[in-house]
Amino acid sequence: MGLIDAKALWRTCLYLLLAVWVASSAAAAVSADKELPARERWSAQKSWQWYKDQPWLLGFNYIPASAINTTEMWQKETFDPDRIDREMALAQRIGLNCARVFVQYLVWENDPEGLKQRMDTFLGIAAKHGVKTMFVLFDDCAFGTMTEPFLGIQPDVVPGEYANGWTPSPGPSHVVNRDAWPKLEAYVKDLLGRFGSDQRVLAWDIYNEPGNTNMGAKSLPLLKSVFVWARQAAPTQPLTAGFWSPKLTELNEVMLGQSDVISFHEYGGPDAMKHKIAELERQGRPLICTEWMNRPLGSTFAAILPVLYQDRTGSMFWGLVNGKTQTNYHWGSKAGAPPPEVWQHDIFHSDLTPYDQNELELLTKYIRMSGTDPKR
Repeated sequence: MGLIDAKALWRTCLYLLLAVWVASSAAAAVSADKELPARERWSAQKSWQWYKDQPWLLGFNYIPASAINTTEMWQKETFDPDRIDREMALAQRIGLNCARVFVQYLVWENDPEGLKQRMDTFLGIAAKHGVKTMFVLFDDCAFGTMTEPFLGIQPDVVPGEYANGWTPSPGPSHVVNRDAWPKLEAYVKDLLGRFGSDQRVLAWDIYNEPGNTNMGAKSLPLLKSVFVWARQAAPTQPLTAGFWSPKLTELNEVMLGQSDVISFHEYGGPDAMKHKIAELERQGRPLICTEWMNRPLGSTFAAILPVLYQDRTGSMFWGLVNGKTQTNYHWGSKAGAPPPEVWQHDIFHSDLTPYDQNELELLTKYIRMSGTDPKR
């Protein structure tokens, strides 16, 4: 073989080696892109340490009385910080220390910077009144005829109908349309990037009741992806998604298997609450019941607070001030129904007077009894 041929062969080998290196590097980059989160699920030890650092969590699900849904709460034209301030002052007066607050993806899509500014304003108001916030990013629930959110003027209240204007986030069409997911991913990472180390934020509930409103397993792929996106944003606060229906086996495996702290919903009486706590304690992580209180079903303060207090289970009942969502009515209540003698949810009238002063005194009593050291 001549010198020229040897040099040509050598160059060819170098080119081949370089091509292999580039290809393997590209493959590694693609693989890294698909890897699960930069921030792994918290260990049980870390979740308990976080929980130990909190007071006994006793709070509420919150939407201002002036909003019929999360769009009306968060869009620029109807955001109502003065009303929020007055209502949060009621929570402070009782001693409640946390609030679970739903966010609307569609508002972010239309006005991301504006939404973040309003979230910052909300956090400032809540913190001023001693309330930390658990934001909810997605939600499959709808109670009326509307199953998709929309911007602008929201529907009127239909007297007698429970939550007639509530809409999900982002809505079922986005949940099943993977072409919409890049924006959903951007939404998650934008909000967690902005507030993921904010001490006013207690935790992130990444998806409320996935599978509800006849979605079932269709919500499973998005649920899995949201956990990945949220972990890639690396928040310092814990992530959770609440166990709510034992029938949704695949969804429950993800929610229980991926949550840093275990959250759940239970609207039954004290026996149902005790059973649910005992069942979920097997997960070996702190528990927060993020939805409870249904007076007609026996889920009352007098019945449930002793159960929660005994185990130092964190909790957020539904809700604070009765307003345009009309959650004082019972599930399934239809237009024209008379006001219920016994409210299902809420503890204040829209004029900010108490529904039942004895309930407020009981809440305050348990908060004072609780101290600041949750059960280990």
